[in-house]
Amino acid sequence: MTSPHTPPAKQPKSLWNLGGLTLSQLCRRVLDEVVANNVVGRAAELAFFFLFALFPLILIVVTSFGLFAADRIELQNDLLSYFADLLPPTAFQLLKTVVDELATHASSGKLTFGIVSGLLAVSAGIDSMICSLNLAHHVRETRSRIKVRAIAIGLSLLISILLLAGLFMVLTGNRFASWLGAALGLRPMSVVVWKAIQWPGVIFFVLLSCGLIYRLGPNLTQRRRWHWVSPGGAFGVFVWLGASYGFRMYLHFFNHFSAAYGSLGAVMILMLWLYLFGLAYLIGGEINAVIEHAGGEADFSEYQ
Repeated sequence: MTSPHTPPAKQPKSLWNLGGLTLSQLCRRVLDEVVANNVVGRAAELAFFFLFALFPLILIVVTSFGLFAADRIELQNDLLSYFADLLPPTAFQLLKTVVDELATHASSGKLTFGIVSGLLAVSAGIDSMICSLNLAHHVRETRSRIKVRAIAIGLSLLISILLLAGLFMVLTGNRFASWLGAALGLRPMSVVVWKAIQWPGVIFFVLLSCGLIYRLGPNLTQRRRWHWVSPGGAFGVFVWLGASYGFRMYLHFFNHFSAAYGSLGAVMILMLWLYLFGLAYLIGGEINAVIEHAGGEADFSEYQ
């Protein structure tokens, strides 16, 4: 029998109805949660883990370019060109120097080291994300430490595969589309179609990665239906991309980091760029949590 204080089970609603909140109500609640859960400080923690994960992941990518021996240099230049469009110039120069060094000394042994160290760093970051999401949803962690760590490692593997697949989709996709088009006699059409779906596909991979963490990370007993793209995930990805370009423009005209930090200015800028990513992701998690709580309140109100 249903408890008189418990609403009966209902078909889960979409997160995109914002839990019945207006946009201004949602913004106010999210701001309150950001302050209460110290999201600004936790984003700094994520930036630290991301920095440790970034270069092992780049090592994996650069070493994997050896599979395309004839195009290795071109692929490496393509990789750097995409970072050049996103990163501030001084941070890009630092990244370029590291990528060149990794490419020069790439080997199977270093690839193994990169996979292991990258997985450990990424899983530590996701472990921190899980703690932040538990705070956002106002739940305590009742799972064992081993189980939480296993979830973090599993998500790390899955998300790394998705992100690397998206990266190779951009770097080697045109060559694959040209080869397939030539084999089928549809070369011009195949290249045009591929270029049309290439970047939307990459953005979808990133959104899917966010959705996996938002859904499987927190210790929730009841979950809403699966969303390939959630409001929080969309906010996190697009705000981070916008903030990256805005930060790049700011540094182009008002770069005081080199004057303040000297030769460490590039490292500080890279850290700040990673911090913006962590902040956008955590705020996205808060958005989803606020919407879910508001939806639960609306369901209970309707039942009353």
